[in-house]
Amino acid sequence: MTDFDTPILSVLRYHEIAHRILPHETEATTIADAAQQRGVDPRQMVKSMLMKDMGGNIVLACVPGTSSVDPNKVRDVMGLRRMTCVESKHVISMTGYAPGMVTPVAVNQMYPIIFDAALSECELINISSGSPMAGVEMAYQDLVELCNPIVADIRREDAS
Repeated sequence: MTDFDTPILSVLRYHEIAHRILPHETEATTIADAAQQRGVDPRQMVKSMLMKDMGGNIVLACVPGTSSVDPNKVRDVMGLRRMTCVESKHVISMTGYAPGMVTPVAVNQMYPIIFDAALSECELINISSGSPMAGVEMAYQDLVELCNPIVADIRREDAS
C-alpha cells in the first residue's frame, strides 16, 4: 500500500502528523465492517455526520463508531435551530467525499467541527483515508490539534 494516496493523507503528511494506513481487503461499507477489517475496536472509529440547521448552517458532528449523534445536543452546543443530517446526495458536493468517507480532516476550516467528549477516551482513533479501501490510525490529540474542534457531549443517551 505504499502507492496509496488521498488528499486526507497529504494533509497529514504536510502537517507531519504521525499516522498509520490500515488497508482493507474489500471496500468497507459500515463502521463495524471497517473496524473488523482494520482489526480495531469500533469505539476507536470516528463516525462523522454532516448536519445542517433550518437556516443552512453546516456542522460536522463526530462521535465514537458505536454511538449515534443527538441532533438536539448539536443544536444546543451550536446555538442553532433544528438540526438534521445532510442528505447523502449533497454530501459529495459539499465535502468532496462520499458519505462514510467524510472526516474532520476533509472539512477542516470549511465547517465547524464538534467532537463528542467520549472520543478522548481512546489514545488512538481511526478516520477514513478518503477511500473505502483503507483507514487511518492516528493519535486523538493530533486530530484535535489539527482540527481544533468544539468538544462536548453530543451522543444519544441510549448509545454506548
